[in-house]
Amino acid sequence: MRFISTRGQSPALGFSDAVATGLAPDGGLFLPETLPSFANDLKRFEKLSYPELCFEFLKVFATDIPQETLRAIIAKSYTTFSHPDIAPLKQLSEKLHVLELFHGPTLAFKDFALQLLGNLYEYQCRTRGETINVLGATSGDTGSAAIHGLLGKPGTAIFILYPDGRTSPLQERQMACTGAANVFALAIDGTFDDAQNALKDVFGDQDFRKQFRLSAVNSINLARVLAQCVYYLSAFLRLPAAQREEAEFVVPTGNFGNVLAGWMLQKMGVPIRGFRVATNQNDILYRLFTTGEYAVSDVRASLAPSMDIQVASNFERFLYFNVGRDGAKVREVMQTFKTTGRYTFANFDKDSFDASRCTDAEIPGIIKDVYRKYGYIADPHTACGFKDIKTDRPSVILSTASPAKFPETIIKAIGTEPTHPSLEVLKAKPLVKHKIVADPATIKAFIREHAVR
Repeated sequence: MRFISTRGQSPALGFSDAVATGLAPDGGLFLPETLPSFANDLKRFEKLSYPELCFEFLKVFATDIPQETLRAIIAKSYTTFSHPDIAPLKQLSEKLHVLELFHGPTLAFKDFALQLLGNLYEYQCRTRGETINVLGATSGDTGSAAIHGLLGKPGTAIFILYPDGRTSPLQERQMACTGAANVFALAIDGTFDDAQNALKDVFGDQDFRKQFRLSAVNSINLARVLAQCVYYLSAFLRLPAAQREEAEFVVPTGNFGNVLAGWMLQKMGVPIRGFRVATNQNDILYRLFTTGEYAVSDVRASLAPSMDIQVASNFERFLYFNVGRDGAKVREVMQTFKTTGRYTFANFDKDSFDASRCTDAEIPGIIKDVYRKYGYIADPHTACGFKDIKTDRPSVILSTASPAKFPETIIKAIGTEPTHPSLEVLKAKPLVKHKIVADPATIKAFIREHAVR
């Protein structure tokens, strides 16, 4: 299978090259040239384990990796998860379910893709005899998951930009307390969007990118989105048969990658009814799906920091399909947005998406209410998914992070401190971070000094 850029000005690549490249040279994002259909495979998928299901799905895309090698890479990637179901589906009431995505090594949904991506990078370094330098930006969970996917792997170095003081203390410790020589936690003054913009500028320097064999771990990387499709498929198959085609998936999201994965799976023949984009008070996606205007506003630090984003990178992939796969139109929209900070769609087709918005003032009350009704502790991001939950249809709320990563908010809401052994260990380790300006030239200078060659 070949992969093309949303902006239509880069050559099509195979899976491994698209993964290694990350961001397309024309500034676009890679997508499959054609979307396969899994409509006729659902019955045979029902009894597969999570790693087996992941293999059956990804082998359709990763056609340049020998199947037994791919199977082994996938199997290795999910040995680090603590729950036997990998992504357990918990039933809270007759029609309400929670898909727990926080049983990986960093206790967040990003582990599903980044454990796999780390092992894909290791495979590529070994088979191609090359090193790779990985650059990412994070609002909280991506950075720690990416780092833990590459910890100590030979031939790799990883550089993660994050907004200093705008992640939770434990999220920062997961990035800056590893002690690994190939890990660099880069704390910037500013917001996630500042980090993401600088990252894109660095990747835009094609000579620098090629010289240092730079790759991306953000959800701009195609492998991230494809890997995340699998937990939607797993959840769909474990719902009661009578509820499957009526279920709405409710997805706390900031960068749009998590919910985009489910939507793409729907376009591959899996009959999911629809999706609700659950934002926090940084609500660019809520405004988009309710008004048709995509417009930046100031990022406000929140109790759900992983969603403190105003520029949702993965929206470009949805846009590509929304405008009839017209690369020129995508370029026009994205250039207007970059120049003016807004784009108004005259006839915006929101497809099967709905949206909700949750403020900081509401989050503790929602956590308390969910705990009282169901005895379930939701982290602040998951709490946003419980806002305006519909009772007339089956719903699956994606629980994106362990509540143990946000103890202050949970204590305030229910008076109980959630803990996790891996986080307790971090509290005693030294914090090693590099303060850096979110400027492409400064970031490139740091990479030159510390890159693996």
